[in-house]
Amino acid sequence: MDAIQAVRELGKAIQADERYVEYAKAKKANDEDTELQNLIGEFNLIRQNAAMEYNKPEEEQNKEKLQELNAKMQEAYEKVMTNENMALFTVTKQGMDDLMNQVNTVLTLTLQGADPMTCPTTQSSGCTGSCATCGGCG
Repeated sequence: MDAIQAVRELGKAIQADERYVEYAKAKKANDEDTELQNLIGEFNLIRQNAAMEYNKPEEEQNKEKLQELNAKMQEAYEKVMTNENMALFTVTKQGMDDLMNQVNTVLTLTLQGADPMTCPTTQSSGCTGSCATCGGCG
């Protein structure tokens, strides 16, 4: 088996993992939640208006308007994040992020010469994947 075929098999294994299955369900629920999509749209519109105000030269910015937009943006964000589907999505996305961090750790360590069958799935040194600033793997 070549490397690309192995990666395709890895992709199948990831899609069979319970964390991926739960993430995919939560993502679908988010996409189908009309109320949530409207809340996200509202948040994005407010954020866009705030960005336009921030991008004006400082002397032209309306500080009162910026404060009002920031308050509205915070309120809209809280509505989005407290939505039941978004809350579930956030939890399941963390599970997927953890899985992908484990995969990336094994790949990174393997590329550094470690045995892919025995290397750890987490790095205790806070590795960012860049060896440029590294003091060595712990």
